[in-house]
Amino acid sequence: MGDIQGAQIAMDVPSPLSLPRTVALVGLMGAGKSAIGKRLAARLGLPFVDADDEIERAAGCSISEFFEKYGEQEFRAGERRVIGRLLDQPPLVLSTGGGAYIDSETRSLMRTKAITVWLRAELDVLFDRVKKRTHRPLLRQGDPREILDRLMQQRYPIYAEADLVVDSTAQPADRTTEQVIEALRAYLQPSPGAQAESGAPA
Repeated sequence: MGDIQGAQIAMDVPSPLSLPRTVALVGLMGAGKSAIGKRLAARLGLPFVDADDEIERAAGCSISEFFEKYGEQEFRAGERRVIGRLLDQPPLVLSTGGGAYIDSETRSLMRTKAITVWLRAELDVLFDRVKKRTHRPLLRQGDPREILDRLMQQRYPIYAEADLVVDSTAQPADRTTEQVIEALRAYLQPSPGAQAESGAPA
């Protein structure tokens, strides 16, 4: 029975996606960009790059230290340079910091050179994921839940400009990754049948 089920699953697997450019994940801290990004890269056979890791490597210090020494404006300028360099490379899966897409110049780069995917999450999900972490500079400036709520009000209208929106919920990361792949497939390979299906009642 297991062999029959396995054969059926293999027959149902769609053809691999061919990505013309980098997939950039955007969203608030705690949205799951790294967790989803690593799984997505593995599924697509692409490299995974965390922009924050690349920024720290280029700066020679942690993001928290950079913030304290130089301030957010200098950080955003460095972030823009690093993301610009990464977007000039062959396609990959890129996880970006929560404020990257908010910067108008960085957002323009990403819209031109990447497929942007907003991982949209509710406040309770975000807070549950970040409440035990101490390395987030913005969350050390007051009550973390209030800060997250304020950032949602400020940033969600801008994140909504991304090419695709996928809800990041408390469900397993593998399931959210599958939903990102489905969204990418519909975006890159639209068909009348798929469009009709997406418009059908749930």
